[in-house]
Amino acid sequence: MREVAGLTRAKAARKCEMGAQTLWRLESGRNKETKKMVVNALCDTYEASADDRRELLWLVDESRKDGWWHSYADAVVPEAEMFVGLEQAARTVFSWQTMTLPGLLQTPGYRRAMWTIGEPLGRKIDLEREIDLLRRRQERLSDPSGFTLEVVLDESALRAPIGGMAAMADQLDHLVELSARPHISIRVVPLGAPQHLGMAAKHFVYLEFPDHLNPVLTEPPVVYVEGFTGGLYLDKPNEIEQYQAARASVLEVALDDRDTERLLEATAREYRL
Repeated sequence: MREVAGLTRAKAARKCEMGAQTLWRLESGRNKETKKMVVNALCDTYEASADDRRELLWLVDESRKDGWWHSYADAVVPEAEMFVGLEQAARTVFSWQTMTLPGLLQTPGYRRAMWTIGEPLGRKIDLEREIDLLRRRQERLSDPSGFTLEVVLDESALRAPIGGMAAMADQLDHLVELSARPHISIRVVPLGAPQHLGMAAKHFVYLEFPDHLNPVLTEPPVVYVEGFTGGLYLDKPNEIEQYQAARASVLEVALDDRDTERLLEATAREYRL
């Protein structure tokens, strides 16, 4: 807007009675907080339209909001807190998992067992708060408006009896129940499937975000790769393209929804024998 108005940063700053450095931080997204009176002053200087002013003031309000997950900050490691924020903002979540199930699909019994596996690392966790956080994350699964979850699992993730036989049987029943929802797709890549790029990509979560009224402000896709000691967030175009190719590759060799449901039901029966 400043460039359209034909103003240098220094001149615009003088007109608004602020430092050029302050305006640079605002334009480059480096300021910690933006005040509405500053936005209004800039809009006056640039002769902004009523729509542009309204959208900018809306962004100021949005930038000050905390997500509900911030109340669980003491129960969430920092990299997980960032992931939960992205997950809650996403329009589409695609998850390819080879050994364990993604959090959005886990039952409380499965989740408890996963934390038990990590006990030798010595990290203390308030398990009940962790389960409550998981429940809050999973509330999105009950609201199909504007959200789609697509999960592809390697069959190995179904064969590891995490939490014991009965817990896994319940977990697989839960997957069948979730897969019946129109905005949730769960598919399995069987052990005998042809080679595919998912073998090289290991596991990852691909997130797409809603379109913004201003296309420039639409967030690009993000890929999250979880490691043993931390997470990796990728958003460069060439990185996104490679993971999009991996996504297409695993979908190509995965069972369809109906065959996946049959496999889940059969595996649940095996755990109950």
